[in-house]
Amino acid sequence: MARTLLGVVVAGLCLFVFGPLLWLGAHAFVSNWTYPHLLPDGLTLRWWRVVLDDPNLAAAVQNSLTFAPLTVLASAVICLPAAYAFARHDFFGRRTMLIGLFATNAFPKMGLFATMASLFYALDLMQTVLGILIVHVIGTVVFMTWIPAAAFAAVPRSLEEAARDAGARPLRVFFTVTLPLALPGILVAAIMSFLASFDEAQGTYLIGAPDYMTMPTQMYSLVLNYPKQVAAVFSLMLSAPSVLLLLLVRRQVMGGHLAEGFQIR
Repeated sequence: MARTLLGVVVAGLCLFVFGPLLWLGAHAFVSNWTYPHLLPDGLTLRWWRVVLDDPNLAAAVQNSLTFAPLTVLASAVICLPAAYAFARHDFFGRRTMLIGLFATNAFPKMGLFATMASLFYALDLMQTVLGILIVHVIGTVVFMTWIPAAAFAAVPRSLEEAARDAGARPLRVFFTVTLPLALPGILVAAIMSFLASFDEAQGTYLIGAPDYMTMPTQMYSLVLNYPKQVAAVFSLMLSAPSVLLLLLVRRQVMGGHLAEGFQIR
């Protein structure tokens, strides 16, 4: 009975995870497939040509591949010093500030972005690269702070003390002992931040459109103006970088760096 129940749960999880991908893969190559027909009317590459021939696609891809690395870099510069401080220092309000970092994800994002837009209008940041980067960085703060903080906290202090006893200065201790040991966790945070920026749509559309369109925002136009097969093609293209990057860091993720990032005390 227990094995049967476990099998049902596993099958349900597999269907939940892989079902949408199978649906997208099927509809991306069919001419038409509607209920109650069990089989599609035929196979075609027409929808791929529609997407690849879209004159705005190249600019959307370029913008996505530009904003995501810039977001990771800006987030690292801002958040990694804070992550080290959270890991190595016990200061007043530390726990409150840690919990407060989740505030950016605790409320509906569209309401937050709408409020930000009114401020951005006053600061003349609408339809600007800086405005879009601010929106993207806000979405990466949790990843780039919590996960590296846990990684820094996991570095044995005895190794740092041994390096200092050997005559190493604080900066040398950090760059030769602390940073290399914390690097796997920082890498996971960077990948998660890259994906968060790459997939960000609502804030980018509100702040950047129509001057700056990324792949997720460009998909809005395709979904509204073309059949669902086109949306399936574009969704597969949009998910490919995410799958590739997650495969590259699967060892770190499976090794617990992602889970440890949300267990810092």
